[in-house]
Amino acid sequence: MRLSSPLLSLLINFLLGASWAFALIGAATLFFSFLSVGIIYAIFGAFLGSLPGLFMVLLIEYFLMREEKLQELRKQTKLLEELVSQNRPS
Repeated sequence: MRLSSPLLSLLINFLLGASWAFALIGAATLFFSFLSVGIIYAIFGAFLGSLPGLFMVLLIEYFLMREEKLQELRKQTKLLEELVSQNRPS
């Protein structure tokens, strides 16, 4: 994803990777913690452990989607302004 600033793009990609890592580490930690109790509890614990990281992934992806939509709307507005200026009678 190309953002307006390379520094912002780097930061967003880093946060997205960290969120995925947090989800994976949370899932693995709780899975192996509850594995001695039972496999069903371990799977449920892994799901619960991955939720905070997955929530952060969703938030970051939502931000990227809104930014992309904003850029597309700016392009469309510029094109519409050009069309209106061309069609005005002299």
